[in-house]
Amino acid sequence: MPRPFIHDDFLLHSSTASALFHEFARECPILDYHCHLPPQDIATNRTWENLTQLWLGGDHYKWRALRANGVPERLVTGDAPDREKFQAWAETVPKTLCNPLYHWTHVELKRYFGIDELLDGSSAQRIWDQTSEQLRSAEFSCHGILARSRVRALCTTDDPIDDLKHHAAIAASGKSPARVLPTFRPDKAMAVESPDFKAYVQAIGAASDCDISSFSTFVKALEKRHDYFHAHGCRLSDHGLNRPYGEECTPAQAALIFDKAMAGSAPSAEESAQFKAAMLFEFGRMNHAKGWVQQIHFGVMRNVNPRTFKTLGPDTGFDTIGDAPVASGLVNMLGRLESANALTKTILYNLNPADNELIATLIGCFQDGSTPGKIQFGSGWWFLDQKDGIERQLRALGNQGLLSRFVGMLTDSRSFLSYSRHEYFRRVLCNLLGDDMERGLLPDDLALVGGMVRDICFGNAEAYFSLGA
Repeated sequence: MPRPFIHDDFLLHSSTASALFHEFARECPILDYHCHLPPQDIATNRTWENLTQLWLGGDHYKWRALRANGVPERLVTGDAPDREKFQAWAETVPKTLCNPLYHWTHVELKRYFGIDELLDGSSAQRIWDQTSEQLRSAEFSCHGILARSRVRALCTTDDPIDDLKHHAAIAASGKSPARVLPTFRPDKAMAVESPDFKAYVQAIGAASDCDISSFSTFVKALEKRHDYFHAHGCRLSDHGLNRPYGEECTPAQAALIFDKAMAGSAPSAEESAQFKAAMLFEFGRMNHAKGWVQQIHFGVMRNVNPRTFKTLGPDTGFDTIGDAPVASGLVNMLGRLESANALTKTILYNLNPADNELIATLIGCFQDGSTPGKIQFGSGWWFLDQKDGIERQLRALGNQGLLSRFVGMLTDSRSFLSYSRHEYFRRVLCNLLGDDMERGLLPDDLALVGGMVRDICFGNAEAYFSLGA
């Protein structure tokens, strides 16, 4: 019998790498500090009838691969029956060789369902039947998957207007095996150029019970929502940017731009950038005051296909890596907060790998000795959370900073089966370090290097985020 594709030493190319993974990484719990899992699913302990529901709904990675394979939209995001959509995906999987989707698909089948058979058009019915049968059991509910994955805590991604009722229900029930905490994601509050901005300001006013008549009252209303999130256990904010905004913008200038937008006039591109810079400062100030961690994601161009954006809407798989300059914006943004003694713990995620060394060196300029790894170079994000992207991020951080203080991997996913990505990351990490040990670049000391592995897998994140019991 040939060895299964996903075996004990998958991605581990030496005995040293194998020892690092199996002795130090494999059994570490998970602190998933950034994900897009729906809190309602956890509150209701959702179950799924089949793999299409669990796997294909909301997965932009798979949608892009299906389209690239010539699959019509009806079988991607359309109204085709679940079984037909799964068949289309099964027939696409062999075409994903050399794409991380091939790895992820088979790791998930192996780890959660115990299936070694490769997925393709001919095996689709057998795998559909096996998985559908298993999905009927309690261990495949949301809570069951979280428990099997050893998830200690997870942080969802939530708009400031969210009432957080599902988080409250999860906390009150005490049934979830993992702590589930919100993350403050105020992107819409920065989108002054959007035709929906005025309506969103009104929604913030309603959620905060504030009469918003000016920029200053807008900020105060957002501070009330920030307080509300904090009371519900939130300790992180997240900001999705096309690029970092470091433009100069006084409160008086921000007020004029705010008034212009509320009067129905579209701000110029320059004014929009200035307003975003002003809001990033305000949010940074709030985050520092409460000791939160702020996450800054940048380097993406979203919804670049105008026809599909019109027909399918946002977040449907038509985003790409951007190439806008980032250094000056980051330096100005972080420097402004530092000058005001308001720079909190910060994680920077870049989507363009050309910026890896830039970010790895820039974070060293804002470390202040108060917290180990206070400013973090975030893990390979989105298009970079695959083997090559992970290795490049690890190498850049190791060469320019302290890899030993890295807070490690996250899922950034809407799929509960994506917790296998932590295993995938850990295997890549252990293989990289094991190779260095084999070549004499690191000491042949499993306890020394293994301790760093264990910290990166869980210990550093546990200390950094201070999410409590």
